[in-house]
Amino acid sequence: MREWFSRGRAWWRTRLSRWWGRFGPKASTRRLWRAAREARQPWWRFIHTYAYARWPYGYIGSAIGERWQRRLLLPFFAPFLVRALFPQRWADEYHGKVMPLEHATRLVQIKEPVNTVVPEQVMTFEGARDLILSDPDHITVLDCPCRVARKNPCLPLDVCLIVGEPFASFVLEHHPNKARAITSQEAVDILAAEAARGHVHHAFFKRAMLDRFYAICNCCSCCCGAMSAHAHGTPMVVSSGYVTQINAHACRACGACAQVCPFGAIQMSSRPQINIEACMGCGVCTHACPAGACHLVRDEGKPLPLDIPG
Repeated sequence: MREWFSRGRAWWRTRLSRWWGRFGPKASTRRLWRAAREARQPWWRFIHTYAYARWPYGYIGSAIGERWQRRLLLPFFAPFLVRALFPQRWADEYHGKVMPLEHATRLVQIKEPVNTVVPEQVMTFEGARDLILSDPDHITVLDCPCRVARKNPCLPLDVCLIVGEPFASFVLEHHPNKARAITSQEAVDILAAEAARGHVHHAFFKRAMLDRFYAICNCCSCCCGAMSAHAHGTPMVVSSGYVTQINAHACRACGACAQVCPFGAIQMSSRPQINIEACMGCGVCTHACPAGACHLVRDEGKPLPLDIPG
């Protein structure tokens, strides 16, 4: 009789294990849940975390609203997007720090775990400022949800770098057709290629993503939802802490810097004129100037640069 019961228990355990593996939460979801509990995130905020990471194309696409298929999803994501009606509150919970190429490159080359809070003098926001990197060498590149949401997006699509755990494995496991694991060197190559295209590197922080840094986005002003929101009065983008300075002796007045500036901070008359207030210190103009006349300098009136460990 005991042997019969033992066989019965073993049979049920096998069946339940198979059922759990097929229909239960994926391993990356369980890891994300454990990280949320360690961060003392309430269960109702974890729903937001899961929705944003599991369905980024619907979440961001419905907010952008350019494709009608995505607009149909707005009722589903509306509870998470309602904060967009309050610009400062929205920005406190979701924002990006502009980084020159050199800083972004260092951020994807970190080898050791990082656990620090970014000072408000750097981010200028009350919330979502934790720079926590667990397994920082785990990097996933994802098709950009902002570009995918556009009718005529900039290419290539695969430019969003998800850095560290539990985010990298979650995105990889749930979006196998739009994501792939990459090495640190491959991430550096993507950053360099995007810089050559005149795109801006942002370190993104989001409250729903455990109040912390989770991605480096390579943004163009025509597709990026955050840059668009910033241009329309929601302060979601933070200056790198630098501004462009032009060497008058080297400048050829060709206008290349004004043509590529993603923030409209450079105007041409007889010579380039820089609007210091509008300049975010992204460094795009420094890569585009054929004479090498543009370079970044620290502006004490701007937030401090993001201090990259190592």
